[in-house]
Amino acid sequence: MSSPPIQWYPGHIAKAERQLTEQLKKVDVILEVRDARIPLATQHPQISQWIGNKDRVLVLNRVDMIPEAMQQAWLSWFRDQGEKPCFTNATQGQGISLVAQAAKGVGDQINQRRKDRGMLPRPVRAVVIGFPNVGKSALINRLLKRRILESARRPGVTRALRWVRISDQLELLDAPGILPSKLVDQAAAFKLAICDDIGEAAYDMQRVAAAFVDLVKQLQNSAGVDYLQGLTNRYQLDPTELTGESYVEMLAEQKYHSDSERSARQILNDFRKGNLGPIALEVPPDT
Repeated sequence: MSSPPIQWYPGHIAKAERQLTEQLKKVDVILEVRDARIPLATQHPQISQWIGNKDRVLVLNRVDMIPEAMQQAWLSWFRDQGEKPCFTNATQGQGISLVAQAAKGVGDQINQRRKDRGMLPRPVRAVVIGFPNVGKSALINRLLKRRILESARRPGVTRALRWVRISDQLELLDAPGILPSKLVDQAAAFKLAICDDIGEAAYDMQRVAAAFVDLVKQLQNSAGVDYLQGLTNRYQLDPTELTGESYVEMLAEQKYHSDSERSARQILNDFRKGNLGPIALEVPPDT
């Protein structure tokens, strides 16, 4: 199945990136939100350059969608890199207090330095950044304890930068999802497409669904969980002896009147809704 590489760079994201780099000069701390299913693929290649010497809180959202063993594996790996990630399920509110505490801790340090210089304390300015659809607006709504920002399970909902006051101590800037100008790593691009972290216009649905099945087979039992059983139970079709492409086509023949586009969409939607069970699409690199 041949089709063009996955690419997506709408004009509003290019504009938002320019605005974001300007606004970053005004913030004290960056809350970087990634998708816990693909924590490496959702790391923006320019993040270190944008952050510079500023403090950062790493948030791995959608922790409910990966096996517990994989959460622990990533926690150990990030700690080995000198990171302390906060695992969250922003939809349900899990882990939000840890993010708030981490941001407040940075703020306390900043205001102590201000006090030492004879300056008055002020609210800490934080920005929430990450790829589209990783749960940034849902995180802010949870931090606010009320729904103020539109959030949806689709990329591109947030289109403008806006400041939101969380409390007397914290102000947050909600930024639109920022994608790299070019998706050089196509393996990562496939993972972004599978997880719905880029717009559907960027990719071929059947190709991405086939890649998902192949990836699940490759990662089988990586977390001590039988990923293939989720597919078998859901569709009464065992992927063990099939390629991803064949699986999409056979499912189409058996259930969707040979409509491979429909079967591809069903597979991806079921994964994105958690109907295939918890599945992590990345494992920590060997260290």
